[in-house]
Amino acid sequence: MTVDTPKVRSSIVPMAIVAMLFFVLGFATWLNGSLMPYLKQMLQLTPLQASLVVFSFYIAVTFTALPSAWLIRRVGYKNGMALGMVVMMLAGLLYIPAAQTQTFGLFLLAQLVIGAGQTLLQTAVNPYVVKIGPEETAAVRISIMGILNKTAGVVAPLVFTALIVSGFTAPVGTVLNAEQIDAMAASLVLPYLGLAVFLALLALAVKYSPLPELEKESDTGTGIDQLKAVLAKPALVLGVLSLFVYVAVEVIAGDTIGLFALSLGVERYTVMTSYTMACMVLGYILGIVLIPRVLSQQKALAVSAVLGLALTLAIVLGDSSSYLIANTLLVPFGGTALPDTLLFIAILGLANAIVWPAVWPLALSGLGALTSIGSALLIMGIAGGAFGPLFWGLASSTGLGQQGAYLVMLPCYAFILFYAIKGHKLTSWNNS
Repeated sequence: MTVDTPKVRSSIVPMAIVAMLFFVLGFATWLNGSLMPYLKQMLQLTPLQASLVVFSFYIAVTFTALPSAWLIRRVGYKNGMALGMVVMMLAGLLYIPAAQTQTFGLFLLAQLVIGAGQTLLQTAVNPYVVKIGPEETAAVRISIMGILNKTAGVVAPLVFTALIVSGFTAPVGTVLNAEQIDAMAASLVLPYLGLAVFLALLALAVKYSPLPELEKESDTGTGIDQLKAVLAKPALVLGVLSLFVYVAVEVIAGDTIGLFALSLGVERYTVMTSYTMACMVLGYILGIVLIPRVLSQQKALAVSAVLGLALTLAIVLGDSSSYLIANTLLVPFGGTALPDTLLFIAILGLANAIVWPAVWPLALSGLGALTSIGSALLIMGIAGGAFGPLFWGLASSTGLGQQGAYLVMLPCYAFILFYAIKGHKLTSWNNS
């Protein structure tokens, strides 16, 4: 699968469009970090119920990734991107009756639909970045797009807080009356209507843009034959599992930080995701600078996993009454005083940043005509985002509490470390 070389050389406008799509993906995805604790307070949800907000968003990947690949093979990558945004637009409209009726089930349905739309968009847009240049520098290109994606993750909670939370003044931890709940629900309507309109306009812009179409892949047999062929590739299969556990810890770090902050009485809990995303942006910038000049993609992946293991232990064993890090690094520069454990969760963004861009080229290496089906399977790894917060929510209901529940991340980082050291090198399931 290739792109016409002259078009690549004059691809500033097309790549700007792709960059915009990565920003949109990040904005839609990381709104969950603010929406989840907001709905928890508004609808008086338990931590486990609140985790279903994220579960519904990410579980859509499990049953829409392969159909997305099938659809893209027939309509093309460009049309696939436009259709993905149309589905996301429809989801944006669903939030309006959900808010007006204050029905938790409708919110979950809206999350499911927007998750399906972003899966289609992800399946279409990621191969562009992988295939637009040399394989050995693919992680750098994905990192550049990741900066935009995660910058949107910094912006989304701030926009959510400014447009939705700013007018709500009830103290954190108080029981809300009916009038306050109605005010919280009503504040969701106009922002989500605006999001739907924006997505509709962007879908039209992509449809009629000069974005070049990737060369169509030749048929290599039936869908079952193709699936069997890619499942025979250990590097791909283990890459899918690596992305599954990676997205699990990424979403735990990005989306549960607000819930944990709410439990600690932090007033501006809806902006906490911005801290994690800011650390991810820093990680992507480091990736661009260091890969492959100083670190190979594989070594960067291993370093990320080790850092994740260390931070997980720091979160679980840390003192939530200590503000040492914030008093040293944030407060002297006008920042907010936050517990050390919250900041350890945010710094996980730094550990997580390089995992996605490093795994993709390692997993897709040598797939050739099977790239689209391999890409769809890798996209299915995003389903880990459904189960990470869910397992965290289940663990937080035990004696571990919300802080101890972060232990669920340990085996995830251990598996990523295995993939970085050995898993990506396997060419056959018979390898020792």
